[in-house]
Amino acid sequence: MSRFYITNAIAYVNGDPHLGHALEFVQTDVLARHRRLRGDDVRYLSGTDENALKNVQAAAAAGLAAAEFVAARSDLFERLRDPLALSYDDFIRTSADPRHRPGVERLWRACADAGDLELRAYTGRYCGGCEAFLDDDDLCDGVCPEHGTPPEPVEERNWFFRLSRHAGPLADAIESGALAIEPEHRRNEVLAVLRSGLADLSVSRPRERAGGWGIPVPGDPGQVIYVWFDALANYVTALGYGNGGGDYARWWADGGERIHLVGKGITRFHALYWPAILRSAGEPLPTRVLVHDYVTVRGRKLSKSLGNAVDPAALAERYGTDALRWWVVRDVPRSGDADFREEGLVRRANELADGLGNLVSRTVSLAARAGATPSNWHPPRVPIDRIADPGLAAAIDAVPASIDTALGRFDLRAAADAVWGSVEAANRFVSARRPWQLEGEARAAVLADALAACAAIAAEIAPFLPGGSERIVAALESGDPAAARRLFPKAA
Repeated sequence: MSRFYITNAIAYVNGDPHLGHALEFVQTDVLARHRRLRGDDVRYLSGTDENALKNVQAAAAAGLAAAEFVAARSDLFERLRDPLALSYDDFIRTSADPRHRPGVERLWRACADAGDLELRAYTGRYCGGCEAFLDDDDLCDGVCPEHGTPPEPVEERNWFFRLSRHAGPLADAIESGALAIEPEHRRNEVLAVLRSGLADLSVSRPRERAGGWGIPVPGDPGQVIYVWFDALANYVTALGYGNGGGDYARWWADGGERIHLVGKGITRFHALYWPAILRSAGEPLPTRVLVHDYVTVRGRKLSKSLGNAVDPAALAERYGTDALRWWVVRDVPRSGDADFREEGLVRRANELADGLGNLVSRTVSLAARAGATPSNWHPPRVPIDRIADPGLAAAIDAVPASIDTALGRFDLRAAADAVWGSVEAANRFVSARRPWQLEGEARAAVLADALAACAAIAAEIAPFLPGGSERIVAALESGDPAAARRLFPKAA
């Protein structure tokens, strides 16, 4: 058994949850559930990023105190657990969780002790959306390419992290694979940034400009710790890094895989800044950074102002959790943005109903008419989970390895395609063998193989569709045709 610690990026709470959040949360959940299915020891962390200046600004616009505002917004994200069927083991709030501030302070002091923090006067251009200073290379026609706005000129005195000291070791870690970044073109982008030279990083803000919100710099209460230094630390503060908790040793210091799954807009923070901070503090680096692209709606970036920031909870309520998760794993490519159209979600819902739902429904119905279920099946063959037909057995038996390979390279679409290939193989088998035209042992043999195939598919599809998998298993165990017919509702 290996240890597998996986995190999604904690969400900013200045806006509502949207489909882009659902994409990342579901992808992370699939990877966590898959490793649990394979018997690994898994911990999945989610949470919300609350100590940001733009949260203060959003709270002021809403006429609320910052603490009240972020608590209410964080709740919206935490409540996605049920409609998205998320299985995270921990959820951290960076402004309120008692584990967080001590861990951030410890990390800061460790970097200071390493000689990597220095107070300097600074003039630069600041993007409030990114919560970052930008230079000419970061801009496109004078605006932030991520947010489409010009950065604000800022002159102030800040603490700087000596990022430039860590460029060589970081390049070595990435090139050797000790710090894997996937897909490969994202790795190449990070290496290109390293080769162009790293500027030192401003890691504090004047307390006044931050509205008094955030974690004070240890020994300098007139400054608050930069939100990205603060936010990135959640991956270890949630493990008790600040108080000597055993979870930190188990899942990070002495752990196995340490995986961050993030959107492409924050790759640099996770692949450069965070590993450099950890290296400065004398702590292990992540082992992998997995980068996804964005969701667009009819070719346009998600935006509240455009009115296309799709609510994932509303989609799940209308079409079902299984349909939404299936769209994420079937329609979102490993590389490139995924364009969402509601008719695509309808198509995936109906694919489940017509393909997998129909397979299980007709198999259970035929078995029930023959007086057979997995719990009472008798000769010609025991145990029932063995498939006799060589073609069907080969198709079903190949699925676990195909899924493992695909998810190992962060290709959820290929993994889902492998599962669906087994659904199609089982449907072809039933259609070709026509058990409804057979009798006796011949019919029994075909139904036994079909039931075994359904059970195997239910097991392998569980990380993708946990609710659907449970319903399939229940229908197989009960042998109830009515339950089998209700597995996946059709969408209009």
